[in-house]
Amino acid sequence: MTQILTKETPAAQSLEAALAALGRAARKAARAVALAPAQVKDQALRVAASEIRRQSGAILAANALDVADARARGTAGSFIDRLTLDPGRVEAIARGVEEIADLPDPVGRLLARFERPNGLVIERVATPLGVIGVIYESRPNVTADAGALCLKAGNAAILRGGSESLRSSRAIHACLVVGLAAAGLPEASISLIETSDRAAVGAMLAGLDGNIDVIVPRGGKSLVARVQHEARVPVFAHLEGIVHVFVHKDADLDMAKRVLLNAKMRRTGVCGAAETLLVDKACAGTHLAPLIAMLIDAGCDVRGDAAAQAADARVKPATEEDWRAEYLDAIIAAKVVDGVEAAIEHIETYGSHHTDCIITRDDAVAQRFMQEVDSAIVLHNASTQFADGGEFGFGAEIGIATGRMHARGPVGVEQLTSFKYRVHGAGQVRG
Repeated sequence: MTQILTKETPAAQSLEAALAALGRAARKAARAVALAPAQVKDQALRVAASEIRRQSGAILAANALDVADARARGTAGSFIDRLTLDPGRVEAIARGVEEIADLPDPVGRLLARFERPNGLVIERVATPLGVIGVIYESRPNVTADAGALCLKAGNAAILRGGSESLRSSRAIHACLVVGLAAAGLPEASISLIETSDRAAVGAMLAGLDGNIDVIVPRGGKSLVARVQHEARVPVFAHLEGIVHVFVHKDADLDMAKRVLLNAKMRRTGVCGAAETLLVDKACAGTHLAPLIAMLIDAGCDVRGDAAAQAADARVKPATEEDWRAEYLDAIIAAKVVDGVEAAIEHIETYGSHHTDCIITRDDAVAQRFMQEVDSAIVLHNASTQFADGGEFGFGAEIGIATGRMHARGPVGVEQLTSFKYRVHGAGQVRG
């Protein structure tokens, strides 16, 4: 029986008891997945991808109901964009699952091998983390991405999507279950919690009686802040993506326009979207006005400092809050800074250590920026929208981790493993 907790769970079975049972089933499944050969895991993923394509109509129908409910509640446009699926996005979900299947198996990788003077041979080998709890909002594609990544890395997954995408997540999860069954893997290898009861999140953060090894939150600042505050297990998380694009004095204007427009406007609701434009004082006279005009003409609201307002009368005054804002919308803050040192200082003061970019033809300046900006992803002459596991060749990602422990940047299959030591001897004893 698929491990799904629904609102229709009999009253006699409390939410706490149901979640505890789900955790135990996931722990048992985790061992089976950890020992599964690569070809078995890959079969499950390829069948799931085929099923996603076959069920595209059903997935889109479920999503249409989710979107309609969200619109009726007056949900913001940026949230609607993250929630909405179309045939192209469903195909991208299926293709992402296939790309994960095509990746090398991360489990069992030999990370290091060395011999001690006493003849002991020590190997460090990649192993699964165990059971991974994923808590997310709005994005139904995370159901497939998270489930597939965890499975590929030899882990069991417990997924808890937002109530706003419940129908969509359920339809996608059903396809993953078909893949698991085809490969002979336990259906509890990828479990979906289907309840809007916030107590379910609290139970996951408590670890489900020791059955969750790590939590990955993917959603708004309030969700991630709650997870980081309450979790009793390790967390891979970022609070927000306050992403900067710095246009250095030696930037090619045409390149700067092309990169900035994509970084901000390709998709405004993703965490890699640019939120602050910094322009070098030394090139503001030639670069600032064209960059701002381009953004405004593309439908972007610009909030700027005095220099930005002087460059274009359509710029609205920026407040202190704008430098710390993750808009996830067609809004950007713009500021003139005095060189690369001031740009780095601004980013370190207001940034979130997610993704930041410099546009310049000066390689030495770019090297300094990339060395001194302490963000998970730092780019030179490339759009910040490349902050994505798929674009890194990871197949997909569960999220972008901005912490400094274990995983950082896109969390893909390799980041979802740990390691153990294997020590080979020939009868040695310690003196």
